[in-house]
Amino acid sequence: MHTMLKSVAAIAAASTLLAGSALADRSDWPSEITVGTASQGGAYFVYGNGLANFLSEELGIGASGEVTGGPVQNVTLVQLGDHDVGLVTMGPAFTALQGESELAPGLEHTEIRALFPMYQTPFQVVTLARSGLETVSDLDGRRVNVGPAGGTPGTYWPQFLNTLGVNANVSNAGAADAASQLGDGLIDAFAFAAGIPTAAFSQLAAEENVNIFGFTSDELDTILENHPEVAHFVMEAGTYSGQDEDIDSVAMWNFAIAHEDMPESLAYEITRVVMENNDRMMQIHSAARETLKEHVDKNGFLPFHPGAVRYFDEQGIDIPDDLRG
Repeated sequence: MHTMLKSVAAIAAASTLLAGSALADRSDWPSEITVGTASQGGAYFVYGNGLANFLSEELGIGASGEVTGGPVQNVTLVQLGDHDVGLVTMGPAFTALQGESELAPGLEHTEIRALFPMYQTPFQVVTLARSGLETVSDLDGRRVNVGPAGGTPGTYWPQFLNTLGVNANVSNAGAADAASQLGDGLIDAFAFAAGIPTAAFSQLAAEENVNIFGFTSDELDTILENHPEVAHFVMEAGTYSGQDEDIDSVAMWNFAIAHEDMPESLAYEITRVVMENNDRMMQIHSAARETLKEHVDKNGFLPFHPGAVRYFDEQGIDIPDDLRG
């Protein structure tokens, strides 16, 4: 009995030490964190708000998602310390790192750090079937909404159209608004980029007879030749209601980022929670099927936060020396 009591006391003491250590480790954590998402109706909005709720549950910290203009704005908000976590596509992140952001030209975003890979963002277009518009080249002279100004589609679709020699009348709006505009006949096409299935596209496909497409073979070759920041992507049949065939397009990878000043232990815990709970992330958005640690190598230029590096080191995943922030 005496030995048993000593063992119980030892375990209790060890537990107290562990609890004290955990509390000390969190001493520099903020009381709450903000996750920059994008407009309502897009995958970022769903993924980011779901991520914030999940982090609140798992880490016992107040976390909330905030509507933004998308990746271009998210990068700058994290750089300036206004947001703790930002969801970004790697094209805008690379541009911002070089000081060439449309939102903050001349500001080299050297204080942003990668946390974990999210998923690929494919570029996609939806039109009403009765319009007869079925390819990007068909959009010449048409009214095309490309999502929020400063977002990934708002930044890159005008470039793609220009590359293909398509002279469209381009406008900007949030995903949900753009989908409504298309349904009301105020625009001819909604060209977007988001994790699939995109809520706004799914709703349109359920309510209207639509055409959803990417690029023709010739268009795809031209885009890949002139835009090395994207890669070929195949949107599998059945992604949307009525989509019977695979769709060829291009995509960019997305990563969650933080400021370099985020406490290392917090960055570690955020990365750990997301990387070790893919089933839970899939409940947030099906695009999270790609939110896996083996996709860490899809980032080839942005330094990782030391907290994220520590986690991936523990998992035996090699982070190149030049990406150890």
